[in-house]
Amino acid sequence: MNPRVSIVIPFYNCPYVPQAIQSALNQTYAEVEIIVVNDGSTRHEELLQPYLPHINVLGKSNGGTASALNHGIRHASGDYVAWLSSDDFFYPDKIRYQLEFMQRENVLVSHTNFHYINEHSAVTKMHGGPEPMSELDCLRRFNGGNPVNGCTVMIRKDLFSGVGLFNELLPYTHDLDLWLRMLLNGHRFPYLNEPLTAYRWHGGMGSVRHADAIGREASMVWSRYREPLLQRIAALGG
Repeated sequence: MNPRVSIVIPFYNCPYVPQAIQSALNQTYAEVEIIVVNDGSTRHEELLQPYLPHINVLGKSNGGTASALNHGIRHASGDYVAWLSSDDFFYPDKIRYQLEFMQRENVLVSHTNFHYINEHSAVTKMHGGPEPMSELDCLRRFNGGNPVNGCTVMIRKDLFSGVGLFNELLPYTHDLDLWLRMLLNGHRFPYLNEPLTAYRWHGGMGSVRHADAIGREASMVWSRYREPLLQRIAALGG
């Protein structure tokens, strides 16, 4: 039996959500569950209506992306979880290619390359992710950086039982915090150099509106993990 993959889409007042949902429905891999977590939206909820027969919508009070992701993960029935932001979309082979890659590599988590798109869904930059990197290079990049785009990540669900879920006290860098916990627990985080996600860069996105706060929070996360990360880099010969 093929493993099931739960695609979790946090949704909060986002007009692009139909494209995200449609891209999940268009996957060439059949064993997919689509979970939209309505994080207390006050606008654009009607955009979910046409998709209700095909998706599972979970409602909750507004708590931010980390809480929405955790809510979706707790309710996911899949063996694997993929995160899709409501303003991004997956290319049709995303789930199939990445799952095959993880099974070949025998890993519990992976990430991929992506294309940048604008508010009109036009590609503005192809292959926006990093160049292929070794395990040691990946760890080095995490010392003051984050080479992983969260919406390219797929995680085997049972990995969360060992490292925990997203930290809901971190409104902006919950992804960075979780990736570091995974790495420091000894998990490989290989990179599939294939652009399987369209990552939308637009003026209304949190990365633009909250850039200063994100920088401050990221510095706090890096300082928290810097010593064990440097120890792990040294252990690998770095």
